[in-house]
Amino acid sequence: MGKRNMVGAGVLLALLAGLPPLLHNHYLTGVFIVCAIDGIWAASWDFFSGLTGRENFGHALFIGGGAYAAAFLNGNFGLSPWFSIPAGIAVAVVFGLLVGFPTLRLKGPYFALATLASAAIMQQVAINLWQYTGGSEGIYGLDTLIDSSLGFYYFVLAILVATVVVLSLIARSRWGTIMRAIKGDETACQAAGINVTFYKIASLAVSAAFAGLGGVLFAHYQQAVTPDDFDVFLSISVIIMAYVGGIGTIWGAACGGILLNLMLELMRGLGEYRLWVYYVILMVVLFFMREGFVAPLWRRLRGGNA
Repeated sequence: MGKRNMVGAGVLLALLAGLPPLLHNHYLTGVFIVCAIDGIWAASWDFFSGLTGRENFGHALFIGGGAYAAAFLNGNFGLSPWFSIPAGIAVAVVFGLLVGFPTLRLKGPYFALATLASAAIMQQVAINLWQYTGGSEGIYGLDTLIDSSLGFYYFVLAILVATVVVLSLIARSRWGTIMRAIKGDETACQAAGINVTFYKIASLAVSAAFAGLGGVLFAHYQQAVTPDDFDVFLSISVIIMAYVGGIGTIWGAACGGILLNLMLELMRGLGEYRLWVYYVILMVVLFFMREGFVAPLWRRLRGGNA
């Protein structure tokens, strides 16, 4: 990273770390917690779809997998909530492998449709197996990971930073170069002897792992899990966050998740017009800012490539 990138990251991190204690507002701390979790989800989606160009419309499958793993272990069996983190990551990775092996060989939009269908199927399974999942009402009464809301926020913020750093380092490595090459010309990569299937499945598994981690954090923050964690609208929301932040940047996607949540909260005073204004802004960004908003803006401010 260049010096300007380091300074920018430091200023943003200082703002995210310093604002909640200055505001002295429990509700706003909760808003920042959700912002950070959404940042994890957006960055994890962008790592796979942004770098390989394979649109994943079922990211909620991995989020929900991690959330329900937490619910079963802590809510149903009473195990320590800290066991939820490795369990949620493992379940999400398994889901990623189960989806990746049969679908990543598909061409065109079929992979996107397959992931969309997978998330929808799991949502219906969670509703139908009400004896174990609580049906449409879900599982309630989960323990929080950290009693203090501010302490929980700093924990989630640290995981967000670690997520962005780890995924960015992978993206800048040989692995990331191959992922971008697959996006550019998958056939040429195969002709060059690259095991394209392995890299796509492994990348989806990594993406799923961080999405599942975010799902665990969200479950223990809400202290509840419902079938909505598999909802297609959650997947679409994550995709929009990544697009607004800047596809293929990872850090930009994370910032997009934070920005959209804060923007929605700041417009709360508009009442019933809030969502109308919000969606108009999204339409403008998606139609007229094809490279997103956050990453291109930062490139202009620093006078070069991010």
